[in-house]
Amino acid sequence: MAAAGNVFLRARGRTLTAFRPDAEYQWKGPFYFIQGADPQFGLMKAWTHGDTNNGDDEWGEEIKLAEQAVQAVNKLNPKPKFFVLCGDLVHGMPGSRWKKNQEQDLKDVLKNTGQDIPLVFVSGNHDIGNTPTRETIDDYCKNWGDDYFSFWVGGVFFLVLNSQLYFDSSKCPELRQAQDAWLDEQLAVAANQKCKHIIVFQHIPLFLSKPDEDHDYFNLDKSVRQEIMEKFHKAGIRAVFSGHYHRNAGGSYKGLEMVVSSAIGCQLGQDTHGLRVVVVTEEKVVHRYYSLTELGSHGIEKELLDMLAKQK
Repeated sequence: MAAAGNVFLRARGRTLTAFRPDAEYQWKGPFYFIQGADPQFGLMKAWTHGDTNNGDDEWGEEIKLAEQAVQAVNKLNPKPKFFVLCGDLVHGMPGSRWKKNQEQDLKDVLKNTGQDIPLVFVSGNHDIGNTPTRETIDDYCKNWGDDYFSFWVGGVFFLVLNSQLYFDSSKCPELRQAQDAWLDEQLAVAANQKCKHIIVFQHIPLFLSKPDEDHDYFNLDKSVRQEIMEKFHKAGIRAVFSGHYHRNAGGSYKGLEMVVSSAIGCQLGQDTHGLRVVVVTEEKVVHRYYSLTELGSHGIEKELLDMLAKQK
């Protein structure tokens, strides 16, 4: 396990230093992890005031929600293998007035996550910009670790992708090409290692409910989407987990499940502030979204705990 002081920089050299690959290639039985998305410090006030560009000068509400999320995760027994945050860590865009303060306040909350629960960070559009540049990505990496990387846990291969490079890489096309080449290499590695499952984390969903739905702000362009979906399908990827939509949604494409999780922070629909519990068994990946209150008060339901207890 990496030193406590580096809990935000465990993604280095395109891998996650919290897990040693040689110790994690083998299937060891069912396990689970926690997925959260969009703590997005600053959006709640900005959204309420109708000024999403400059209205993010207060985020006390989000601090409380993030604290509630961390407390809920810390109470879980057995412990999750890791806690992944699927982007939009804060609301401030690169270079905006409050971004550094928002990031520091989020770190002050997240550093209370149990030391035996590694944090995994995914870059979102508010973290690196709607049209990222090499500079905005470098800045993110200095704060939160690599923008894309892979890691193994118990015979399962996890890929963290920078979906902003798929959304608009016009200011850094060479970085998009580099991620594409790296991804192809990683999928070849996964095929050779005969992993149980491959699971992807990215901020922007491929799609919200239907693979052929029209493109808008909350999903990827149809041509890019089709190419990625087909690549993922051919590689045998089981599921893609994302955020960005601030609502729960999802669908499937040829057996590839697209899971869109609502936010820890600001809700844009009818969902509650929450987290997703994801159980990985030898045969399948099962998940359920819990409100922060429900998870903190009652923990994981018996049906999911029973799946974890079935050691092979």
